[in-house]
Amino acid sequence: MLWIKAFHIVFVASWFAGLFYMPRIFVNLAMVPADSHAERERLLLMGRKLYSFMTLLMVPALVLGLVLWLYYGIGRGADAYWMHAKLACVIAAVGYHHWCRSILRQFEQMANRRSHRWFRVFNEITVLMFMAMVILVVVKPF
Repeated sequence: MLWIKAFHIVFVASWFAGLFYMPRIFVNLAMVPADSHAERERLLLMGRKLYSFMTLLMVPALVLGLVLWLYYGIGRGADAYWMHAKLACVIAAVGYHHWCRSILRQFEQMANRRSHRWFRVFNEITVLMFMAMVILVVVKPF
């Protein structure tokens, strides 16, 4: 079980590294001048590659988490309300992951209407989600 837990943590941390960086690409895309096609295409390529890599990291993170929960029973006790909150955070993280894809598509279609400042705030959502998950798992406040 410890190997599965260790790999789960590695994949979650790696997935979140991508979730931390993707909005930084959006900040840069939102700041690209309209006549800078090469820079825009380079950032879009980086965004597409990062999204694909993030997805490859998300899948084993989720699968290993399910194994820990359903097979090993972590978080399935009568007093494991922390797990319900953590699962809500996981669902939010998966939703955020897909929201990033939607935003990337908007940039690909030249349909973004948000400023680089909005994306700077958008970037902080992942920090809050990651912090909440770590606190829920380590502290188990309820």
